[in-house]
Amino acid sequence: MTKALILGVNGQDGSYLAEILLEKGYEVHGVIRRSATGNTQNIDPILDRIQLHYGDLADPISLYNIISQTRPHEIYNEADQDHAGISFMIPAYNFDVTGAAVGRLLEIVRQIDTSIKFFQPVTSNMFGLATVCPQNEQTLFNPMNPYACAKVFAHSLCHMYRQAFKMFVSVGIFYNHESPRRTESYVTRKITRSVAKIKAGMQDKLVLGDLSAHIDWGYSKEYMEAAWQIMQLDHPDTFVIGTGEAHSVKEFVDEAFAYTGLDPQKYVESSQQFFRPAQNSILRADITKAREAFGFDPQIKFKELVAIMMEHDLNDLNVKRG
Repeated sequence: MTKALILGVNGQDGSYLAEILLEKGYEVHGVIRRSATGNTQNIDPILDRIQLHYGDLADPISLYNIISQTRPHEIYNEADQDHAGISFMIPAYNFDVTGAAVGRLLEIVRQIDTSIKFFQPVTSNMFGLATVCPQNEQTLFNPMNPYACAKVFAHSLCHMYRQAFKMFVSVGIFYNHESPRRTESYVTRKITRSVAKIKAGMQDKLVLGDLSAHIDWGYSKEYMEAAWQIMQLDHPDTFVIGTGEAHSVKEFVDEAFAYTGLDPQKYVESSQQFFRPAQNSILRADITKAREAFGFDPQIKFKELVAIMMEHDLNDLNVKRG
């Protein structure tokens, strides 16, 4: 039985990945922080089928102990501080747990067993003010927030360990990927949750930042399937993962309100409070390499994604769509 270790198993991506690996017959181990003990709703349905370990990206001793004890065949690092906006408020934390911690993990794997496969997700935010659109694996990085800068560091560390030590270290450059498991601190879930509350009469308005920002949004579960497929290739590599479509925040808002039959102009406001100090250019994925390597073909596109999230939030509040 193949054994996998997922860091951040209780998050959006980690929980979907755990479900996928269980379906494929894996023995699944997950790492969570002690402070996240009460935050297991994403994995509650599978808690009896996975083995949890307490650890923290800021504590390399805990990670060394977990990896040396479990001896996984595959490690997926789905843990970090992945909110680009919040990273401006806690930059040093991002530099450490999103960037330097990846180097600590890779060094631990190198010391314990170099045959362990390692997967590291990074972000399209690394392209930042890109001069080309769409972006592919050869596009130059120009990050515009601390989170993206830390991911560039992580990306470089992965390539160095792959080349210098011949380790199986694969990287997914993920564009924004969403689901009902997103927290409300992310704009997509903030929108769908707020629209559902407005429909239920529990909220009066929705206040957002830059409505003109264009984003390539995909479905988290499909991206986690792609992560697994990348790890099954004969050789480690780096792949851009996205949908190839970019839609504005306003389009997302309009689609969410249309799903409930409400007029967004009556409820939506824009505030400078939610604008970031620096903005990206339009980021849109060129997935040619992933399509050719393992047939990546995302089925959940923009409208389907909004519908999935709206249906969940309406059901959660026991609100009818019409």
